[in-house]
Amino acid sequence: MKAVVMAGGEGTRLRPMTANQPKPLLPLVNRPIMEHVLRLLKRHGFSETVVTVQFLAALIRNYFGDGEELGMSLSYATEEVPLGTAGSVKNAEAALRDDRFLVISGDALTDIDLTDMVRFHERNGALVTIGLKRVPNPLEFGIIIVDEAGRVQRFLEKPTWGQVFSDTVNTGIYVMEPEVLDHVAAGESVDWSSDVFPKLLAEGAPLYGYVADCYWEDVGTHESYLKAQADMLSGQVGIELDGFEMSPGVWVAEGAEVDAEAVLKGPLYIGDYAKVEAGVELREYTVLGSNVVVKEGAFLHRAIVHDNVFVAPSTNLRGCVIGKNTDIMAGARVEEGAIVGDECVIEAEAYVSSGVKVYPFKTIEAGAVVNTSVIWESRGQRNLFGPRGVSGLVNVEITPELAVRLASAYATTLKKGTTVVAGRDVSRAARTLKRAVISALTASAINVQDLEATPLTVARFETGREDCAGGIYIRTTLGDPQGVDILFLAPDGADLSQAAQRKLERVFGRQEYRRAFPGEIAELSYPPRVVETYTRDLLRRIDISGVREAGLKIVLDCAGGVASLVLPSLLGMVGVEVLTRNNALDEANPTETLPERMRDLERLGALVSSSRAAFGVRFDPVGERISLVDENGELVPDDRALLVMLDLVAAERRGGRVALPVTTTRVAEQVCRFHGVQVEWTSTSQDVLTKAAARPDVIFAGDGRGGFLMPEFSGTVDGIAAFARLVGLVARTRLTLSQIDRRIPVAHLLRRSVPTPWAAKGSVMRHVVEAAGSRTLDTTDGVRVVEDDGGWVLVLPDPAEAVTHLWAEGPDADAAQELLEEWAVVVERAGS
Repeated sequence: MKAVVMAGGEGTRLRPMTANQPKPLLPLVNRPIMEHVLRLLKRHGFSETVVTVQFLAALIRNYFGDGEELGMSLSYATEEVPLGTAGSVKNAEAALRDDRFLVISGDALTDIDLTDMVRFHERNGALVTIGLKRVPNPLEFGIIIVDEAGRVQRFLEKPTWGQVFSDTVNTGIYVMEPEVLDHVAAGESVDWSSDVFPKLLAEGAPLYGYVADCYWEDVGTHESYLKAQADMLSGQVGIELDGFEMSPGVWVAEGAEVDAEAVLKGPLYIGDYAKVEAGVELREYTVLGSNVVVKEGAFLHRAIVHDNVFVAPSTNLRGCVIGKNTDIMAGARVEEGAIVGDECVIEAEAYVSSGVKVYPFKTIEAGAVVNTSVIWESRGQRNLFGPRGVSGLVNVEITPELAVRLASAYATTLKKGTTVVAGRDVSRAARTLKRAVISALTASAINVQDLEATPLTVARFETGREDCAGGIYIRTTLGDPQGVDILFLAPDGADLSQAAQRKLERVFGRQEYRRAFPGEIAELSYPPRVVETYTRDLLRRIDISGVREAGLKIVLDCAGGVASLVLPSLLGMVGVEVLTRNNALDEANPTETLPERMRDLERLGALVSSSRAAFGVRFDPVGERISLVDENGELVPDDRALLVMLDLVAAERRGGRVALPVTTTRVAEQVCRFHGVQVEWTSTSQDVLTKAAARPDVIFAGDGRGGFLMPEFSGTVDGIAAFARLVGLVARTRLTLSQIDRRIPVAHLLRRSVPTPWAAKGSVMRHVVEAAGSRTLDTTDGVRVVEDDGGWVLVLPDPAEAVTHLWAEGPDADAAQELLEEWAVVVERAGS
């Protein structure tokens, strides 16, 4: 008599455990579920078995082969498309026509007496005998009622509670006569319970139910997966465990090493060649797979750890599943119900919250607190905020669901009834995410002024002008069409401070969001004449005297972005002749890659040169930053553009202070000293630069990346205001950009980034300080080491990536290169 093992299921409810392996191969106490089934068949004399496969079929065939290792003969029937429970058996009909056969699921754990079930079938002359089991909750199974003789009277597949009429359910184990296959259509998706059995019952065919007094668990959920392991360890299942019982309930397989100082509280299982060090505590219902290493001080309770996992010191695993080939680093914690897929890395001190699912091949960064499942993302981040706000891939890392949670957390940090400004760039993704944000804010009793598509500079201006508690702006990541940034604005329109970011992160991490009562749902409004107000205020505060008299011609490139919504009204009042490029909003291409940007700057230069314009300006897609082209059509690099603007402002003001990040060339000091202006060096943080620009005596600030702050108008980076200021300065100076650039000394500033593991960053900075010796140190941001000849190197760890950045400046290019090489070696050695 042959058996059929159905092993074609995907096990979608068990993901991520089944994301890259079929459900029948999931281990239960270090053996695949299907192996337990095959061993049961072998014990009852079913040595010849047909396995029906579909999802990841090759993995099942490769693992079990022809069954020789189990003392069985296995053959396979492969479904090209899912055929259902009956269709899959029909697909194997050629091997089953000779005699009655048994059908059993390859992904359920049971110790049913198959021999007695076959005797029952023969004794009653049944066409089909269905294995039945009484369960407390029958909702997920087919319910069957039988009479005193065991003949089936009625059944219902997966009922609701209102339809429950019995607790006797279908186990998916059947003894069948070959004639039953005549009732199954070939090549179609057919199920036994919903298609074949009702038809046979209506025809009066002899269908019988065998009520088994056995263990049976359909391993279809994470909860049932953990329960099946616990039941096996506690002896509720009639199966044999590999290895030997070292002490009551403590099973140790061949080759395992367990230190005598380890604390073991069974029932638990330690797989073959696993290693458990001193100081480890393994508690009840823990299962360690083959070659697992558990280091000193680790604590595991009801943890299922698959093969080849490394568990570092002082880790804590409770009620979770860890997939094979995963590394759990020192101090990490994985909570109840969490599932970590295969080949992941949970870095030091990371915290994976209860119920979180981490899909295969992911890395959770050191110190990260992960409260939501990591499915498509490559990393679970340490900090919510990066240098561009909250950033990630559209509909992968940054989804509408995430946007709702972020906005809810932000709203929770604000008072009910306050107002927030919302804006976006031209992209469809930003529009979609902004709608999600607005819904969350108004549902949390926060009024929203929707600026729709508008420059980021206008959103900042409106946030600071109105009586607003803050703002949210959503834009496509610069240079990455698939990325998106969600920026949170403070009441003055600047980026949120570090303290406010941490407060928002804490609320988001706890997921303790405030909701409004029905009568508190807030309002959504669309403020009128925002662009006109912005333009009028800008021209009132920015000095554009002399522009009309100078008769300037300027070429502008709006990059298909939202700056084109403001520039027409502004230019009409300034009085310059303008040629414009890319001034139509482009939803399909809301940003540009670096090659596209350089291509467009080259075209802008050609247009400036051919039209004999005074200069050209290219705005970024949200109007925040600008790039300059001189009258000859040559690109003015961002670092030189900063010096040009600095020279123009300082020459006109002849006093005051300018705020610049420490990464700026010290040529800036020479320019300022010549004009009687002082430099205030700041960190590279946009928040710190903004605060510095707000001081009364500061006349100018810039970040060296095309971002300029004009304190007389706004305390935030504003490309449109910078453009207006530049037009006025050039008009009054009567010099070209190239002439201004030529009078500024040449800078020899080089930059390099060195890969540095997160765990080594502190050590790197310590080694830098030690290597500096008696040289002058500046710790405004990172560590800046000043040489005797005035050269310097700045070593600065990246806040969002596992790299360390170096800047080196010397009296000439060779000296700068030598300095950069010297300190790059220091960083590389310290980080290795």
